[in-house]
Amino acid sequence: MAKKKQQTPKDIFNLMMATDFFSQWLGVELIDVSEGFCKIQICIRKEMLNGFGIVHGGVTFSLADSAFAFASNSYGKVSVSLNASMTYAKQGKIGDFLVAEAKKLTLTNKTGTFDVTVTNQTTEETIALFRGTVFRTEKEHIDLNIT
Repeated sequence: MAKKKQQTPKDIFNLMMATDFFSQWLGVELIDVSEGFCKIQICIRKEMLNGFGIVHGGVTFSLADSAFAFASNSYGKVSVSLNASMTYAKQGKIGDFLVAEAKKLTLTNKTGTFDVTVTNQTTEETIALFRGTVFRTEKEHIDLNIT
């Protein structure tokens, strides 16, 4: 019997992105991923702006939430959000590149807590801080197409 291949955090990222149509719409690009860590970026487009001509808070939150999801699922267990909050410090504008970097704070068999820093790479400023907690299910990410 063939031994099942161990999925890497990048395998899991690719598996999740294949059906994460919202992250695809955001234009998420992977910078780095490892167990308990994910760094992604997007470029702010016109349709991401609010009525003040700055990036909509929901876009910034969604970017952080995506990094949080990829980092928390990187261990192989399907993990779903229990709670998340964000503090906004600065604004982003059209054409700016925003980077979200998620890092594990705590991890148990049932929960995990992660911090995400969102940085505007154009201005080199931190624009938001996010903290989220996940429930870690018993289900594992399985992709029969990975060889």
